[in-house]
Amino acid sequence: MTASSPMPSMLTDQLRQSLRNAQDQVNALVLGKVHEVRLAFVALLSGGHLLIEDLPGLGKTTLAHALASSLGLGFQRVQFTSDLLPADVLGVSVYDAGSRQFQFHPGPVFTHVLLADEINRAPPRTQSALLEAMAEQQVTLDGQTHALPDPFFVIATQNPVDLSGTFPLPDSQLDRFLLRLAMGYPSAQAERELLRGSDRRDLIARALPQLDDNQVRTLREAVGQVHVSDPLVDYVQALLTRSRQHAGVRVGLSPRAGLALLRAARAHALLLGRGHVVPEDVQTLFVAVAGHRLVGEAESSTGPALARAILQTVAVD
Repeated sequence: MTASSPMPSMLTDQLRQSLRNAQDQVNALVLGKVHEVRLAFVALLSGGHLLIEDLPGLGKTTLAHALASSLGLGFQRVQFTSDLLPADVLGVSVYDAGSRQFQFHPGPVFTHVLLADEINRAPPRTQSALLEAMAEQQVTLDGQTHALPDPFFVIATQNPVDLSGTFPLPDSQLDRFLLRLAMGYPSAQAERELLRGSDRRDLIARALPQLDDNQVRTLREAVGQVHVSDPLVDYVQALLTRSRQHAGVRVGLSPRAGLALLRAARAHALLLGRGHVVPEDVQTLFVAVAGHRLVGEAESSTGPALARAILQTVAVD
């Protein structure tokens, strides 16, 4: 579908090695989840945000901590609970009697990597506090706009919505996440290594950063230079069109979802050492990009199942 394209020129051998080292380190900390780790790096390099959904105890927070430890970036963790307020995330303006002015005290969102742990345990008002930050990389409070650090990356974890004490994320919030993935149970071999090995928290605490903020910005720039051919764009557009016509789909994919899919496909190609996108990149990522954006006619029709069905009905020319 596309001719081979060279890798972006800013990708030096040293930077490529640092990226491989970072992935290897996370894979050593999160055993048996090579695909999920790669998707996490796709979200990071795409300039998007990552939502990890699964049952408690399957490594959602471990993946987030391992990824953050492999990056030489500022990191904050917020445990979302039913009594968490927007100000607890964004910050608050406090009146200073000496200067007779309000002084802004930034919240934990002012960091490079924010772990929003169990985000759907907080009420909708607190969940929506992250909308502007995730979409615009800024926070507006009391009429003042405050820029967030660059890069800014949100990793949110959530429990399945059928568990007690959860508040489902609204569609507008879900759309801010580039990818949604599930960890799943580990393989028998990986589970045995976990049971016999050291505590993951101790290993993560000893992990050394493999990438810094300048390198992450360079990698994101390189992702934008990965080549996408016209036939590849046609394929993505066919998937978008099919999603709006597929039986059982009430809300199909928007153009923004198509842009997200192409951006993620570029990052995936870069991680695999290619300077161009191939259909396999799109197919690998389609469920993770589209599953949380599709809305079915019936409650029993899940987004991932619909995404898999759509992918099977669109041929590659």
